[in-house]
Parts: sequence; C-alpha cells; structure tokens
Amino acid sequence: MLFNSFEFLLYLPIFFTLYWILNKYTNKSITNILILLGSYLFYGWWDYRFLFLIILSSIIDFIVGISIEKTEKKTKKKLLLALSLTANLGMLMYFKYVNFFIDNFVEMMQTMGIQANVSSLQIILPVGISFYTFQTLSYSIDVYRGNLKASRNFVSFFAYVSFFPQLVAGPIERATNLLPQFSKPKNFNYDTARNGMQQILWGLFKKVVVADNCAHIVNDIFANYESVSSGTLILGAVLFAFQIYGDFSGYSDIAIGSARLLGFNLNKNFAYPYFSRDIAEFWRRWHISLSTWFRDYLYIPLGGSKGSKWKKVRNTFIIFLVSGFWHGANWTFVIWGALNALYFLPLLLKEKNRRNLDTVSMDRLIPKFKEIVQIIFTFFLTTLAWIFFRAESVEKAIVYIKRIILNNSYFPKIEPIYLTTIFIPIALLIFFEWMFRTREFGLELDKSSNKIIRYATYSLVLVCVVFLGSFESDSFIYFQF
Repeated sequence: MLFNSFEFLLYLPIFFTLYWILNKYTNKSITNILILLGSYLFYGWWDYRFLFLIILSSIIDFIVGISIEKTEKKTKKKLLLALSLTANLGMLMYFKYVNFFIDNFVEMMQTMGIQANVSSLQIILPVGISFYTFQTLSYSIDVYRGNLKASRNFVSFFAYVSFFPQLVAGPIERATNLLPQFSKPKNFNYDTARNGMQQILWGLFKKVVVADNCAHIVNDIFANYESVSSGTLILGAVLFAFQIYGDFSGYSDIAIGSARLLGFNLNKNFAYPYFSRDIAEFWRRWHISLSTWFRDYLYIPLGGSKGSKWKKVRNTFIIFLVSGFWHGANWTFVIWGALNALYFLPLLLKEKNRRNLDTVSMDRLIPKFKEIVQIIFTFFLTTLAWIFFRAESVEKAIVYIKRIILNNSYFPKIEPIYLTTIFIPIALLIFFEWMFRTREFGLELDKSSNKIIRYATYSLVLVCVVFLGSFESDSFIYFQF
C-alpha cells in the first residue's frame, strides 16, 4: 500500500478512528493487536507472501533476545547473536544479492575464457527487507550489549518490527526508542495530531509535486543521455538530486506524521541536507537513521576515527562501501559509496569533519557569501555522485559525465510547462525549508504563527498537491532497497 495511493487515503483515517476508539475503551494489548494486524494488512497489500519473511525475522529475534538475556555465558551469547546475524543477513543476501553474485561470477568466468552455465534466479525482492532487517538486528545487538532489556511481550515486539508508518522505507527505528512506546498509555492530543497532519501534507508535497514531476523529465533525460546537450544532462542530474530528496524525505515525513497521529514519535530522518556546508555535514543530515545505524553498529566497533591514519581511511571506506552496497545490488551503488568516501576523507584526516555542527546562518535570513559557496560546492559533489546512483550501469554513468564535459551545448531544452510543474515547486521547497530550517520539517507552523499566514500556507501547499501533483508513480525510490 502506497502513501500516495487512494487505498492509503482510505486506510489511514479508518485505522486512526479504530485505534483511538479502542485506545479509549480497551487496554493497551488490544490496541497493539490492532497495530500488528493493521501493519500486516498494510504490508501484505503488495504481496501476502512477504509476510512470511517478516514474521520469521520477528520470531527469530524475539527468541534470540530472551535467550541472550537468560544466559550468563558470554560464548553462548555470542552464538545466539551470530544466529540472529546469520538468519537476518542470510535472508537479505539471498533475496537482494544472490543474482548480483551469480551475474558477476558468470562475467568473471567469461573474461577467463570459461563458459559458466549458471543463470539468474527468479527472485522477487520483498519490499522494505533492508529496513526491517536492520531494525531487528539492532534489537538483538542492543540486548547483547546490555543496552536494552529483552521484550517478553510478543505482540508489542512484532508490532515494533512491522509498525506500518515506517515499515517499508524507514526511518530505521531503534528498539530503545520505539519499542517502549508500545507499552506506554496514549492520550489523543489535538496539537500533536495537527502537527502530524502538517508533516504528512509537507511529505505529500515533496513526493507528488516535487519528486514525481521531476521524475518525468529525469527519466527521459537518463534514457536519452547520448543524444541530448550538456545543459540538458546537467539539468537531469540536478533534478534527480531534488527527485530523490523529495521522494525519500517525503516518505519519511509521511511516516513520521502518520505515527504522530497515533501518538508515536519516530526519529528524524532528514535535516535539510542540501543546506550542508561540507560532505560530513551532509551525511549527518541525509538518511540519518541509516547513517547512525552504520556508525553505531559498524564504524565505531571497527575503531571509528581513532587510531592510525590507515585505520581511519580503512574504516571510512568500509562504512561508505557497505552503505552503497546496502542500497542495491549494482556496482553503481558501490561507486557512489566510494565517491562519498573520497569526499569525506580530506575532512576526516584534517579533523574538520565536525566543524559544521550548527544550523547554517542560524541568526541570519541571508547566508554569508562563504556559506553560499560551501553549500553550492557540496551540492555539486553530491549531485555528481547521484549520477552513478541513478544510472543503470557504471559505464553509462561515465558516458553521461563525459558528455557533460565534452558536449559544447550548455543550454537545456525546457518545455514551458516545466516552469509551473517543476521549477516553481522546487523554489517553494527551497523557500519553506530555508525559512524553517531550525524546525523539525519545512511546514511546521505552530499556534504562535499568524493565523492568516498559517492557513494561507496550508492552502497553498494543498492546492499544489491537488493541482500540480503527479499521481502516476507506483512506488517510492527507496522501496527497491
């Protein structure tokens, strides 16, 4: 079930009504059962067979968590954790990467003059498997480390793993934040619900108005990259940067807003990343739940930024290459990760990777000239890497970049309609996010705001969604990851 679908438009208010009625007249266990069943309905809407995997993953980690907590032997604890890692990563590797390894093995054999009669398997990639796998893994690891008590309530635990707002594309929630919320009493709060609706509306604007309208021209440019001008190729790369941001952060906004309607608080996943002044700041602001997951469960255990320069370089490349590979079974994602590692290394080695921890131009409406240059340069580096992320192959990405450099025509062909459907929405996106960059999201207007301005802003964004929104897209980009 898609957030931008008619089905979800019906599903959410029905679920919201049932949830708060049951919350008022029954106990917490009943509402958690509703969340669990509603989440399975939401997830099974794509393909009911996907449910077996998420249930199996939930069973394994529920049992492993209790078993780890019960045993006092460190060796046995490690074996139990290894069971969780093997089972979860094994399922992820099979469904997401087995064909990648088969295809690359065949290619390697062919380069050696050996004909390998191995064909790809017919495997359907379960939606969101990368997200809920990391969510269950973090639970088992935290129990193993002693940071979290194992859950004895299987309904709460299963609801935590499958919680529908963030199930298929994050944020990747830690059990330390989300799991306890299934045990706490909930009281409906109008201001909280209003805030959730604001964030849902902003997420829809970013998805159906910005991302999906950009997608039309981006798809056309990347499909015909060998026959268009340099200016058009540059336009395609820039618009993809806005497409992927609007698509993914839009999903996160809808997820966080939907959870807030039910009285749950999910972690922030994006913090205005395109206002970053260097690549280190960008990665503190982009897909925060994944970046912090890799930091806490991979980067720091490897030694982080401590130790020799060689170890710093090694750990940086490991974290970015694994992050790239997490995104998809294609060398394009690995190159994308390697590029970001190269961007990051000079800052790390010069110990400047934590120099921009504040919000840009915190006390000023207009940024300094230096900040503008830093933001534009960081956006340029990010957009260059996005070309590899978007391209079908490494070879096509390289040709795309070569044609930008070698083709002398720097004037893109732009249809007049794009001024309304693409450039005005992008301008609104930048304006609102800059004005509200110190707040949780780009449309967070509280009661202290002027009432006329507040409702005029809501109306403007809603009109854009209704009249400029593209509702033809059947997915979100990150569903494939």
